[in-house]
Amino acid sequence: MTNTTRRQIAVGDGRFVVGGERRNLYGGAVHYWRLDRDKWSSILDSVKSMGFNMISIYMPWEIHEVAKGEFDFSGNKDIDAFMTLCEEKGLAIVARPGPQINSELTWFGYPKRILENERLHARNAKGGRTVLTQVPKPIPALNYAADEFFEETALWYDAICAILAKHAYPNGGLVAAQVDNEMAYFFCINAYAADFSEASLKNYRTFLLGKYGSLEAVKAAHRIDVAGLDEIDPPRRFSADAAEQVPQYADWIEYRETYLIDSMERLASMMRERGLDQIALFHNYPHPLGPGGAASGFTTPFNIAKLEEKLDFVGFDIYSRKELYGHVKTVGSYVVGTSRYPYIPEFIAGVWPWYLHPGELYDEEFVTKAALAQGIKGFSRYMLVERDRWLDSPVRRDGRVREDHAAMFGAANRMQVAGRFADLHRDSSVLLLANREYDRLEAASVLVSFPGDFLETPSGFSEYANPLTISEDTLGFEKAPQLEKSEWFTRFHGSLVSSGHDFVLSDTALDPQRWGDFKVVVLTTLDYLDADLQRALVAYAATGGTVVVGPRAPRLDSIMRPCTILADAIAAGAERIHLASTTEDASAIVMRACAQAGVATIGKNDQRLDVIVHSDREDATRKVVFVVNPTAEAIEARVSVGAELASATELWSGEAASPVGDVIACSMKPYSIHVYECQTA
Repeated sequence: MTNTTRRQIAVGDGRFVVGGERRNLYGGAVHYWRLDRDKWSSILDSVKSMGFNMISIYMPWEIHEVAKGEFDFSGNKDIDAFMTLCEEKGLAIVARPGPQINSELTWFGYPKRILENERLHARNAKGGRTVLTQVPKPIPALNYAADEFFEETALWYDAICAILAKHAYPNGGLVAAQVDNEMAYFFCINAYAADFSEASLKNYRTFLLGKYGSLEAVKAAHRIDVAGLDEIDPPRRFSADAAEQVPQYADWIEYRETYLIDSMERLASMMRERGLDQIALFHNYPHPLGPGGAASGFTTPFNIAKLEEKLDFVGFDIYSRKELYGHVKTVGSYVVGTSRYPYIPEFIAGVWPWYLHPGELYDEEFVTKAALAQGIKGFSRYMLVERDRWLDSPVRRDGRVREDHAAMFGAANRMQVAGRFADLHRDSSVLLLANREYDRLEAASVLVSFPGDFLETPSGFSEYANPLTISEDTLGFEKAPQLEKSEWFTRFHGSLVSSGHDFVLSDTALDPQRWGDFKVVVLTTLDYLDADLQRALVAYAATGGTVVVGPRAPRLDSIMRPCTILADAIAAGAERIHLASTTEDASAIVMRACAQAGVATIGKNDQRLDVIVHSDREDATRKVVFVVNPTAEAIEARVSVGAELASATELWSGEAASPVGDVIACSMKPYSIHVYECQTA
């Protein structure tokens, strides 16, 4: 859902604008129903004293429903009163009414009767129930393709949205609402875990007809012979051994993305119809990388770019530790490179009791700076206030403040305000795209299913497909695309890091018009590639952009028909398209392409450092430079930022640095991040 002129809330170009005023949402979660009502006011005062300007509020269907269609909003469940109190204290409000909210509740926010209705259960490839393994007990995953599910949700929305609409801007402080929560097949990401319910299969066939235009075209793409659409069944395990079988597997994975998008669009429409059409609507995907993170990211079944065609913005949640800087960098960079408002809907503060590696308070300081370094513009701390099934938040449930926590979170908020982070724009001229086509094949080729990493399996395996669990069949190609794609993404990623060229991440679902914000686009290309994407790469280069692809110029399109659009352009000598055909020449090709495009280089005396430069949209003489030591060793750092510096002040400590020319020198402790406010000479 793009911005509309009639709305006073606009989202775009990294900005959240309310009534013509640019705002960034720095807030966190407070669960009113878990707190004594007489403590609400003092708790909100404590939150505001740390510099937070927004309260994010889960509203649990499970807690409020007393009987079907009957709801209790009294006592500490009086959400109307709680929102009024937030407004009186000058705090913006972000509502999260579900229907799914997780929130470490036993039933994930649903009334138990919903989970007991077998007609609403998602089904796995064998027809059994899909189950979420969670604390304190497993629950069935729900079927978001069933009309009955939305009919039931309408009862809850009728009640809660009537209250929310009273507080919606400009009448009140409610500026945004989240549509559902972490929709990810209830953490059952495996391609054959969900959803094979009859309602979902009907939607799958409709999806195929919409994509290809006719039954005959579907049959041709899938190389099948059926009498009617209802005879088409999705793959229920991976057994492909030839290239021509790839489309039917890839289409099932693409449909799984569409399933999530369509269900969120339907819920969003219901919310707008009930009075929330003047505020921003968004969604939060869980982090896409599995336990421990990864360099390349795992796109499917999440699709930020396509879901933002239905909602105002979409973010990924971040729960991480200082040792996983690569994970935070990847998630943050991906959101910055893709979303119209880079926001972290859940940003760790405290921890759930069963988290195996919770880290310490300093981890949260480091991860905060790491996310801001990527260009994140807003976030919600989960949780700001402690409660049952949550520990170590900055505010205790009785309202007392943990002074060391409050000092850290307060310093982070003050730094963002003093540093005018709302005005900053990351100086990245390179866009590194993950290839969603190959990610879909990787997802489809999984051979082993593990429970969701919600409980982190002792084996270390994940429900996300990875080289340990996917097929190694080459499918008739020289190499297996589902394996080769990660090798080449990692090679391009490393080449950009080592050459000192800053870059952000996205994937091939991003509208090619957005590529125009960058000087260079880098993409892994193998034996096949969507024809429209090939045309877009050639057109981008023809209009002045620089393209790096490799290791091959594709000879086929996505349904395995001959297609040499990109190969023909390269053969014709397109001077702005560079093909890296071996991993050994990838770095040289990247450096040559960036030099051709005039991409600035950041210098550093130690390759372990990460340096990210931001410019001020309003002041051409101002830069903010993040210097990151993501290692367990101290580093004497010297970094050059490509512009003569007159001054540099470290924003967190307030200490002045003494830049020489364009060089900042600093002593960096293990796992530390310095943030320099700089004036150019």
